[in-house]
Amino acid sequence: MSLLDVRHLSVAFDDKRVVDDVSFSLAAGEKFALVGESGSGKTVTALSLLRLAHAQVDGTIEFAGKNIATASERELRVLRGADIAMIFQEPMSALNPLYTIGNQIVEVLQLHEGLSPRDAVARAIELLRQTGIPAPEQRFYSYPHQLSGGQRQRAMIAMALACKPKLLIADEPTTALDVSLRGQIIDLLDSLQQQYGMAILLITHDLNLVRRFAQRVGVMQHGKLVELAPTAQLFAAPQAEYTKRLLDARPRKLAPPLPAQVEQAHQWLLEAKHVVVDFPVSKGWFKKEHFRAVDHVDLHLRPGETLGIVGESGSGKSTLAMALLNLQDMAHGRVRFEGHDLHQQSRDALRTLRASMQVVFQDPFAALSPRMTIEQIVGEGLALHQPELGREQRRQQVIAMLEEVGLPASILQRYPHEFSGGQRQRIAIARAVILSPALLVLDEPTSALDVSVQKQVLELLAELQRRHQMSYLFISHDLEVIRAMSHRVLVMQDGKVVETGSAEEIFAQPQQAYTKKLVAAVYG
Repeated sequence: MSLLDVRHLSVAFDDKRVVDDVSFSLAAGEKFALVGESGSGKTVTALSLLRLAHAQVDGTIEFAGKNIATASERELRVLRGADIAMIFQEPMSALNPLYTIGNQIVEVLQLHEGLSPRDAVARAIELLRQTGIPAPEQRFYSYPHQLSGGQRQRAMIAMALACKPKLLIADEPTTALDVSLRGQIIDLLDSLQQQYGMAILLITHDLNLVRRFAQRVGVMQHGKLVELAPTAQLFAAPQAEYTKRLLDARPRKLAPPLPAQVEQAHQWLLEAKHVVVDFPVSKGWFKKEHFRAVDHVDLHLRPGETLGIVGESGSGKSTLAMALLNLQDMAHGRVRFEGHDLHQQSRDALRTLRASMQVVFQDPFAALSPRMTIEQIVGEGLALHQPELGREQRRQQVIAMLEEVGLPASILQRYPHEFSGGQRQRIAIARAVILSPALLVLDEPTSALDVSVQKQVLELLAELQRRHQMSYLFISHDLEVIRAMSHRVLVMQDGKVVETGSAEEIFAQPQQAYTKKLVAAVYG
């Protein structure tokens, strides 16, 4: 008999059906994954299992012989947290900022388990210890904002496990985490699943995690379950066309080969030596110290080459990029671009050089002005750096650039909010490339995109590099993307460069322990 049996589940918000006739089951102690892109209905399906979707739900949801679809609110309150627990994608939003981590776990234990305050505190500390939070006796009294992202997720898991549930629903539990932390959280869930014998329903779009963790996989598209199979079978021989596209969307080598003369010549487009960035940190009313975000970094970049910069959050990747572009006030060191020392340039000379140094940011929605039309956004750089162009000449260049990145001329008078994430990123790329820069800094340009859209954007970037012979400084914590796009890789930890080499060397034979840990977190 199944622990959870979902039959013909449909969920609608007003007249819009977002989950359509979905059926699947989970056995006791099984690890099952639901995968699909944003908007496929994964999370709504998970929320519906606990009647948290606040929508019209049809179908049958049976848990341990009880029909959740017809359960009373009182029965649901007993079920939630005790028998079925849930951890969410963003723990900072899910945790109450006004209460300590320990108090939030104690509340669950007292509500569902009826423990005394003393026993609840002891149990909460033990749960924090089991989930790998250091110094749990001290962290018990910490507020959510005082913990790192990984520690907050561990605290959420501790809270979910408080009542030893039979089923744990994990909704994108690793999406906001660094690659090594993702591996740690999945390993933790795997270990706790064996310890507690609970079933786990994992909601994710990360296929590497699915292959590593789940026993069976369900693939969702547009609210429908298009494929259901054991994990090994699905990865080896997918049946649905959508599943094949998802698996095919994983990054493959796209970096165009460098001409032999460029690879052998020591001719640098960008050269940096001893770059340091210190941020002031207040230590009271009269005392200030400095936090070193970038610590004596050296690098060089050839014309037409891609240098991938990897590392976990806080390693200094983005700060280094801003320092290289002379956009970081606290930076020191020597940076030469096209033979010019950037720190020795006048404001007018620096403005002229900036036409050859462009940036594409992680979140295009934040990077594009909501008050400007697409024509104004893409043409803004031309208006600044090529003022001699007439309005019609500028418009024709904007149209040609939009068509080059796969967007029609008909969007000129539209605004950023009218486009999908992938389309907005194409607009951001068009804005940068229209000036024919020699250097394009790409700061996590695909991390907010679904895998199939990510593939399209990466292919576009590779084609633009071939066509315009640009150099890329590609910043990402996604090692598969870096491997696909980079000629050379620079690995950063705590502001320092710990290893550098060709992409093949770094991924096939990493030398440093930190690099080995990053690679192992993705490739096992």
